[in-house]
Amino acid sequence: MTRAEFHKLFKSPGPVVTPVIHVLETPQTMRGVEICARTGASGVFLINHDFEMERLVPVIREVRAAMPGLWLGVNFLAVTGRDAFPALGALEADGCPVDAYWADNARMDEREDLQREADEIARIRADSGWTGIYFGGTAFKAQRPVHPSHYERSAVIAKPYMEVVTTSGPATGEEADASKIDDFRRGLGDAPLALASGVTPENAERYGRDVDCFLVATGIAPPGDFYSIDPARLDALLAVTREMGAKP
Repeated sequence: MTRAEFHKLFKSPGPVVTPVIHVLETPQTMRGVEICARTGASGVFLINHDFEMERLVPVIREVRAAMPGLWLGVNFLAVTGRDAFPALGALEADGCPVDAYWADNARMDEREDLQREADEIARIRADSGWTGIYFGGTAFKAQRPVHPSHYERSAVIAKPYMEVVTTSGPATGEEADASKIDDFRRGLGDAPLALASGVTPENAERYGRDVDCFLVATGIAPPGDFYSIDPARLDALLAVTREMGAKP
């Protein structure tokens, strides 16, 4: 997938905004989804921050049943594609398609020439029958540290394994250093890049030239509330990205 193809998919010339909802239960999740739909976000990601993967699956089913046209992504926290892709394939086969899967750790290893774990995950994905978009976490927060001198190589290695290489700042809510984004953009060439921490309405513009998608939670949440979306903050972020898209 190229950057142009990614933006065409969402009909968004500027960075695509996909808010992340930390799921507690279905009504709370639906409130967040409805805010995102009402404000014009391109889609949402659901994440099971507080419980195991199996408890997220029924919520996914309920959200999909309520909003069949929603662009819906998921992050099964603390597992890799080895477990996620068979679950996603089963959901799709059962009439509950999930449009995207985001893994915090796509199991790249920039220290090695052979990517055995990533190759295994790629085989499992192919066998699963799932047809969505893979956002693969690379040099990502809360994972094995990657030295900054290896960021560009990490991007080069990751590119063939996923549609959207996804990186982050050093921790939840913390901005990514501009030099890291520069390194990833060099490594990816014309492939899409997503950023999954520290994006706010105030700083989004500094990333817009090189980042194609913002996966954002903390930056659009009410103060001290990890589980809700502030409509005004989301609207402000969307206004910034629309303005970026309108620039030559």
